[in-house]
Amino acid sequence: MQRRDFLALTGVAVVAPALPAWALNKASAERLIDTVVGDINAVIASGKNENAMISEFERIFQRYSDTSYIAAYAMGADGRSASNAQKRAFSNAFQGYVARKYGKRFREFIGGRLEVKAVRQVKNWYEVDTTAFLQGESPFTVTFHVSDRSGRDLFFNMFIEGINLLLTERAEVGALIDRNGGNIDAMIRDLGSAG
Repeated sequence: MQRRDFLALTGVAVVAPALPAWALNKASAERLIDTVVGDINAVIASGKNENAMISEFERIFQRYSDTSYIAAYAMGADGRSASNAQKRAFSNAFQGYVARKYGKRFREFIGGRLEVKAVRQVKNWYEVDTTAFLQGESPFTVTFHVSDRSGRDLFFNMFIEGINLLLTERAEVGALIDRNGGNIDAMIRDLGSAG
């Protein structure tokens, strides 16, 4: 397993939890990522079978990420021509795709962990740096972006050693749309079994 694969796994898994209804601040951004990291570490250490880990990964993604924003970003310009029903179907298919794609790798990272290291404000959102520790690997930085634009504190992006996961998933979904000749319904069906 490559370091990049773990980072992608962690990125999709960690997308931030709902917090009380006050404005996002440094402490709440850190609390959110502490919770996300704790959930991810618990799944990695659980020893559950692959299917159970995938289900846990999807639960984490649903709970802690701005799924509407991430799915809309991944769909890109093609989302402008999609109906509301197609957008909802895509969001559901994308969530399952992410869980399957990265959840399958959870078992390969038993013994690994993430630790929150620093939090800083960037405009109206926060950047939270963590350090990833994997067995047999040098530690590396994983940076989360946290916003409350949805009305809740949620994780909406992740950078792993300069790799922007939002852009990576947008490129992959775009390629799937192209393979389906721009047919959004066909892309959603394919996404439902991808990963």
